[in-house]
Amino acid sequence: MHKSSWQSRRHRRRGQRHRAWFRRHGSNERNDAGAQQSTQGSSDGHGEAPSTSSTAGNSSVPDLPGYYFDPEKKRYFRLLPGHNNCNPLTKESIRQKEMERKRLKLLEEEKQQGKADTNSDRLFTVNDVKVGGSKYGIISLHGLKTPTFRVHMHENLYFTNRKVNAMCWASLNHLDSHVLLCLMGIAETPGCATLLPTSLFVSNHAAGDRPGMLCSFRIPGAWSCAWSLNIQANNCFSTGLSRRVLVTSVVTGHRQSFGTSSDVLTQQFAVTAPLLFNGCRSGEIFAIDLRCQNQGKGWKATRLFHDSAVTSVQILQEEQCLMASDMAGTIKLWDLRTTKCIRQYAGHVNEYAHLPLHVHEEEGILVAVGQDCYTRIWSLHDGQLLRTIPSPYPTSKADIPSVAFSSRLGGSQGAPGLLMAVRQDLYCFSYS
Repeated sequence: MHKSSWQSRRHRRRGQRHRAWFRRHGSNERNDAGAQQSTQGSSDGHGEAPSTSSTAGNSSVPDLPGYYFDPEKKRYFRLLPGHNNCNPLTKESIRQKEMERKRLKLLEEEKQQGKADTNSDRLFTVNDVKVGGSKYGIISLHGLKTPTFRVHMHENLYFTNRKVNAMCWASLNHLDSHVLLCLMGIAETPGCATLLPTSLFVSNHAAGDRPGMLCSFRIPGAWSCAWSLNIQANNCFSTGLSRRVLVTSVVTGHRQSFGTSSDVLTQQFAVTAPLLFNGCRSGEIFAIDLRCQNQGKGWKATRLFHDSAVTSVQILQEEQCLMASDMAGTIKLWDLRTTKCIRQYAGHVNEYAHLPLHVHEEEGILVAVGQDCYTRIWSLHDGQLLRTIPSPYPTSKADIPSVAFSSRLGGSQGAPGLLMAVRQDLYCFSYS
């Protein structure tokens, strides 16, 4: 779920007040999240039995190899390797039971979850359908009122059942006037990057209205895409492919190709500097100087390295810093001038998923959803974990929530809040 919102900065005092709210309501969640992460890390990574003392909550209970102590029944049970239909008590089932217990506890403590008024931001949605492919549209959140919180999605009729690999908002005629979709090929139909006017998703436009530019460019399967707001790459977009980056002009069709040594999983253009930042499966982050020709040398302006595949990059702080996350759950803030890591954000959980970051400098927070289905909110300035929000559904790798942060939930005078989509439901977490 992607949020279309460009808003002016607020005073730092308001951000500090909101961060205090996160801290006030997040202390218990931080403690439980740390315990949950420790439990998952010990069982997922190496397949070891969970600690008896930590499970029972009593250090006096001895740890017997091959046995599990149930604190409710106050007795030991024998562990069986793998799954067993006759006796389902296995290491995996114990881990799932403990995770579900902590999730339910956090939900009980979560007093801010509810259905609230929302603002006029737009969300672009991609929904998998059972017959294969995807169904997508734009949700307008304008005018929604409590307690109904019913959402009407305007669907697109031109490209149904095409799997979406990547998407981003595009500003061709005006800010966020289009949506750029990277669509997977089907049978004899090749993959393509398609530019759709957002007016195609509005059902009440006049019959004689003609939508803006609608065009499609044939490309191999893309891992990522980005739209340029830099004046030196005006009306251009980039696609991250397997071992290649393509920068395409939607007006002339001219392309620049840059060969890489790894798949490009995430991209973002800088606005003031003519740079395109790319995160790779190899763990490398590099910037392409758009003034250089694709056949020339020296087009890699900056190079950073993670120990695992980079899944998200976000440029911030007047383009002097870059936030990046990887498939090992590491989140780092890099100083682009010194190419040094200046801060890390602990607690994110990822093993192999392509998960995004959501950076909101205006409020001074960082938001990320882990593969464990927990949404975590950190302070940008000191890296402190402010709040942990469990999924409303039991933890499942097939139901990882999608989130969007709004600085003005409830309208132009509204307070910040978080929207969370899980399965077919949309939840709102707002300030009280």
